[in-house]
Amino acid sequence: MCHYCGCREIPLIKEFIAEHERVTDAAGDALRALERGEPGRARELVDAMAAELDSHWRGEENGLFAVMRADPEYAGYIDALVAEHRELAALLPTLDLADPGDVHTLTEAVRELHHHIAKEEDGLFPASLTALSGEEWNASMAAWRAAHPSPEA
Repeated sequence: MCHYCGCREIPLIKEFIAEHERVTDAAGDALRALERGEPGRARELVDAMAAELDSHWRGEENGLFAVMRADPEYAGYIDALVAEHRELAALLPTLDLADPGDVHTLTEAVRELHHHIAKEEDGLFPASLTALSGEEWNASMAAWRAAHPSPEA
């Protein structure tokens, strides 16, 4: 995980990283629940993970990804990240966590998720520091807020 460029001090990037941490915590807890023979608890955690990812991905894709995709230098990289979002979104609800094959599939998906997060945190997020204008940061943050409406609204 990169700590040298300062992107972690940008409020939007802090939000994305906090969401990554909640998702990977839930994923790890789900795998540990499966090791304890608790597929029901694992299912709850995978469902919580999927819900967190849904708003997270909307915030990324409609904001930071959308503005960065306008630059051809980043478009292919972002398209690959979005494809990974779609694959995981399609997979998570279909898993039968009482099936050893699906447990293996989840384990591999969690490994891939860690790799995916590294591509964002070590690649795209640092690049955003120099790639985005103030207006683009504002648009990115507005998209994140739209994906995360406040409970009192």
